[in-house]
Amino acid sequence: MNRNIHTFIACDHEYEDSDIVLFGAPFDGTTSYRPGTRFASAAIRNESYGIETYSPYLDMDLLDKKIFDAGDLEFGFGNTERVLNTIEDMTAQILKDNKKPIMIGGEHLVTLGCVRAATKKFPDLHILHFDAHADLRDDYLGEKLSHASVMRRCHDLVGDGRIYQFGIRSGDREEFLWAKEHVFMQKFNLDHLDEAVKNLKDKPVYLTIDLDVLDPSVFPGTGTPEAGGVYFPELIKALNLVFGLNIVAMDMNELSPVYDQSGASTALACKLLRELLLQL
Repeated sequence: MNRNIHTFIACDHEYEDSDIVLFGAPFDGTTSYRPGTRFASAAIRNESYGIETYSPYLDMDLLDKKIFDAGDLEFGFGNTERVLNTIEDMTAQILKDNKKPIMIGGEHLVTLGCVRAATKKFPDLHILHFDAHADLRDDYLGEKLSHASVMRRCHDLVGDGRIYQFGIRSGDREEFLWAKEHVFMQKFNLDHLDEAVKNLKDKPVYLTIDLDVLDPSVFPGTGTPEAGGVYFPELIKALNLVFGLNIVAMDMNELSPVYDQSGASTALACKLLRELLLQL
């Protein structure tokens, strides 16, 4: 793999030397409300030079880490399954080389490609999911592959009791009824995360963060904003708990920079990604 010319800040090491591989999945082909997440990874790279490499939260610096930025995957138009296959192939290669992948979405459906690869290497994979939306529909307007059904498709792979959801405050009634029998769901907030962390100890964990878990007052730059979300300090505190686990891969998705012309949402995403890279 060749290093991307325009990297996230300080993520400019060679692939062979790196422990972590960052890549973008600029896809929003099943977005159900406002499109634009395909522009997230480019915006995050560009705006990352407005933040510091040093994290005062962690007393760690990206300059001390070996991270490879592979750039964005290239997708054809009109074939969602091919997009997912491309993501799966990329993730599988990274995992095969004993490195940890971090993907920047894109809409949330891109998570499915990564999870497909991760379950093949880690059959006992568990999923930790931060989001405003349950994403547990069996289909959305007849489509099985949708960002509104991504966690249901992940459940098809991992089964009951292996998906832990936090911050959920939106979905149709059937999703919430189905969740009671098949997943752990914490509605509205991040309470009881410490209990989930205890349950997930020594398990391989895939972490997926839909940025609309954040309240739109601090993160308006997303396609499906939902009032009543968490705030940045809460999310940072929660991640400090999570990174005691065996995180084998992760993603951060659903920034749609065009809906926040102030740039504040992109700046927040940059800062969060810095914390994720350092914690991983």
